Amino acid sequence: MALYLEVLALVVAGIILLWFGYTLFFTLSGGRVFPKKHKRPGKKRPKGEALPGSPQTCPVCSARLDDGELVKSSAFPSFNGKDRLMHLRGCVYCLEGGRPRICPVCGARLKNNEILIARIFERPRRRSHVHVLGCSRCRGPKS
Repeated sequence: MALYLEVLALVVAGIILLWFGYTLFFTLSGGRVFPKKHKRPGKKRPKGEALPGSPQTCPVCSARLDDGELVKSSAFPSFNGKDRLMHLRGCVYCLEGGRPRICPVCGARLKNNEILIARIFERPRRRSHVHVLGCSRCRGPKS
């Protein structure tokens, strides 16, 4: 009988220790089984910079645009009814000279009078899709 009580006491102590370790582990890790990974300090993007091509970014300088900020552009009439050509000048950040203006196709640094040539695809009940073809140097008049 004493042996059974001793085994029972050890089982209860083991359960209490498991419960204590479990709650301690999840309290320190913030409730995650795997703690979140820390980003390397060198990989952080500057404020206002986004990945090229992500929504609400300037295609000329890759600046993240807030609500209400627009890219200066000119769209031309469609020839086939599906897509239109567009000239992109840039956003307020790159037109004022605060950010470098770079062509996403050839990588050339653009001057103030150079533009990006893009194709805009308009779809019913959806947002328009813009595909940059190049700058006025790499996509301009062919000689």
